[in-house]
This record gives sequence, structure tokens and C-alpha cells, in this order.
Amino acid sequence: MLAPWAIEEMKSVQLGDKRLNERLVEVLSQLGARPTMSVPAACGGAAETAAAYRFFANERTTFENVLQPHVEATRRRIAERDKVLLVQDTTEIDLTRPEKQVAGAGPLDEGPRRGVFLHPLHAFTPDGTPLGTVHAMAWARDDAPPPSKSEREHRRKHTPIEEKESHRWVETLCHAREEAQRAPQTQFVCIADSEADIYELLVESQAEPHRPDFIVRACQDRALADDENSLENAGPSDDSANLLRDQVLTREVLFTHTIKVRGRQAKVACDKRGRRQPRKSRSAKVEVRAATLTLRPPWRHDRKLPPVTVNVVLVREIDPPADDVPVEWILLTSLSIDDVEAVRTVIQYYCVRWMIEVFFRTLKSGCRVESRRFEHLDRLLPCLAVYLIVTWRTLFVCRLGREFPDTSCEAVFEPSEWKAVYYVVHQQPPPANPPTLKDMIRLVGQLGGYVNRPRDDEPGPQTVWLGLQRTHDMALCWETFGPGAPKHEVLV
Repeated sequence: MLAPWAIEEMKSVQLGDKRLNERLVEVLSQLGARPTMSVPAACGGAAETAAAYRFFANERTTFENVLQPHVEATRRRIAERDKVLLVQDTTEIDLTRPEKQVAGAGPLDEGPRRGVFLHPLHAFTPDGTPLGTVHAMAWARDDAPPPSKSEREHRRKHTPIEEKESHRWVETLCHAREEAQRAPQTQFVCIADSEADIYELLVESQAEPHRPDFIVRACQDRALADDENSLENAGPSDDSANLLRDQVLTREVLFTHTIKVRGRQAKVACDKRGRRQPRKSRSAKVEVRAATLTLRPPWRHDRKLPPVTVNVVLVREIDPPADDVPVEWILLTSLSIDDVEAVRTVIQYYCVRWMIEVFFRTLKSGCRVESRRFEHLDRLLPCLAVYLIVTWRTLFVCRLGREFPDTSCEAVFEPSEWKAVYYVVHQQPPPANPPTLKDMIRLVGQLGGYVNRPRDDEPGPQTVWLGLQRTHDMALCWETFGPGAPKHEVLV
């Protein structure tokens, strides 16, 4: 049974062969219905499994080609919105195997782990509803002996940004500008975590035309431009300028707010970086300041960079516990900070960045993409593209009930789906009118272990993806054996 949503999502597919186009819709329907299962279990038969693996092995089904119809569908959803947040981030896809490794996978670090890196640009509404991926790149590092410390430092200072892996942040920002050009009626805000705190990215954010706004969490305390003389004479070891953080701390406190801090454990005991230290769960009171500052360009061996003026928002914990790491965000942005509400908006938009972490978790835990058994990376990558679409669909359904709670559930679910789920959960015939989207998602969540109590939060991704699997099976039974199903003769 082909999923209607998969047919709609893939309607612009162009793989160069009608049979491949149809197979992509079928594979997406099968894997989307049972995301936690293996490919053979999701396909449901030997012939279907063989067809799926042949599809992934075809030279036309590349990562980019499989993802492209989803990108086009995402652009259609974006065109309906006034404001869209484009979040970019990188995650590891760990493909380490105990014996024979995946051919084409590369090292993830200096240890034995092997896999690929995934860097998507995903669109969200300001309240966190995922709209889809508009750009993504996946790559494996080369097998090369790790450089010495001195060689690594020399490469860092003398390799052009275009030849560095970190250039992906700048390149993805350029793709965000292309999306802004396609939908000039929509306001775009490109958001990234501290790994994107690269001066070249800040320079690129000033480029015209159709430049999107941006928010980047600062990773380092940058020097400020004092005057023209300091800009001319700045060198690789010139530390004479004022520092950004000190300047923002001189500004008045705009407002305070109490937030809930989630605890965390250190992944590596020897890692001394502040953001990698363990933290206790607690309520923290933070103060917020803002300023407009001009950054002094850093030294580069191959070019002279211009100064960049940015707005800065500092969120800082007041009186943190003596034995814990204080909360502090320094956000660099092009968005307005003219008043308190504008500053609150910057912080609110940055908080949506966390949804990309939920996206990655769903991709790995819900779709189990790291456990897929492929011998060659070229065959795994198109499968990864399919699961990127499945992951979006899961989160989209999960969040849509929060954005449009009173909409009829038939905007997302087929009659056979909601009727079967309603019958199983409530143990009574379904009503004449379909339930609301909010109620239906709670019913689906119950199939995945969600406890439906009036004051509880809405179902999370895990209970939804488990519930959607059961929903698919129940709908199939409803269409086969339920009211209105074709009558079958009983063979004796």
C-alpha cells in the first residue's frame, strides 16, 4: 500500500526512469511505515527486499537525487510561510562494524570509529514545526595519517577556508541565500551553533542580494575594532583590541528570566572545554544584555577581511552554583535588538535550533540509520536520504498537532488510519466525524506508550514514531477486514 503522503512528497521525482521513480515512492512508503525495522522487515517479502536493495545500488539513485523531490516539496511549504528558520548543523553517522567495515566510510576521529558526516540545512517554523530539508551534504574523510601538532597548527593558519572542512558552514549559508531568493516574500533566519563561529561566515552574511538574517552562537571572545589604525595593523598575534564579552557586560540589563537547565554528563572525562563539562539539572535565573559592535577582522595569510558590524545578545546566569558550570550564551545576529521584545525574539529563534538535535536523535534512534547493513557507502547514502525524509515526516506529524490542534485529523491521516486507531484505543466504533489533529496524535502516541492525561505535554517523537508503525498495520487490517472491506469467500 502506497502512503498518500509519500506520493505527494515525491511527485516531482526525476530519476531518469519511470520504474525508479515508482520504486522510490514504494520504498519511502515501506520504510516510512516501519522506521525502526530493518529493510527486509519493512519491505515485507523477499522480492520487495531485493527490489529495494537494487534501487539503492542503482547508479542514478544518489543521495542528492533521492533527496531532491523532498527539497522541492519543502520549498512549497516554505512559500506558504511569512517567517522560516533555516537551521544548519553537523552530525556523525557512525558505521563502525565489529569485523568488515563499510567500503568507502572514513575515520570519524583519530580512533577506530568509521562512518560519514551529515550536514543538513533544515527549515522550521518559529514555533519549531519542521518543514523539511532544503540542502544537505554527506561526506567521508580520507584515510590519512593524523598530522603532528605543529603541522596541524600550520595547516589551520595557512590553509584557505575553501579547502577546509569548516567551509561547509559558509557554503550552507550561501544555499540559505538561494532559498531567500526563491521566496522573497518570506523572512529567513539562518541559525547555527558555536561551531559556525567563523569570521568568513560573518563576512558572507553581509553579501547582497537576498541575504537572510542569521543567528550564530559565539565560540570565542572576539576582538573589537578600535579605529582605522588598529584595522590596518592587526596581525596574527595582535591582542591590543577590546574584547566583545567585556563590552557587552558594560551594557544595562534589559530583563531577567528563570529557565530550566537540563543536566548532562561528560562524554569524555579528559575533555576540559566548558560546554563539555557535566551539569546538574536546576532552575537558573539569567540576565540579558545586548549591544551593536564592530568586530576586528582576524589575520589571514591569503586575504584581507573587512570589519563586520553585528548585534550581540548575552544571556548570562546570575549567581550560578559554585560547583557547577554557569549558563552563558553569546549570540551574534543581524536581527534587530532595538527593544526588549526584539531581543526576546532573537533568543526564542535560537532556542528552535535545539529541534535539529531532536531531528538527529530521531534519525539515529527512531530510524536506526546507523544500523543499516550495507557493504558499500554508495548504497547506504541513498538509503540515508530516504530516512531523512522519514525523519521529517515523523517530527512533522508530532509537531503539527501543536500548531493546528483543532484541524481535522484527515488533513494528515487517512480515514482507515484514524478509524482503526480510534477503535483499538477506545474499544468502540469510531465517530461519524473525525477527531481533531491534536486528539489523533495523542491516540497515536498511546500506541507508542504515551500516557494520555489532560495536563501532560504532547507526545514526543519516540512515542509518535512507535505509534505510527502500529497505525500503519492497523490501517492495513482495517482496509482488508474492517467495515466496507471487500468480501472474501471463506475456503473450507
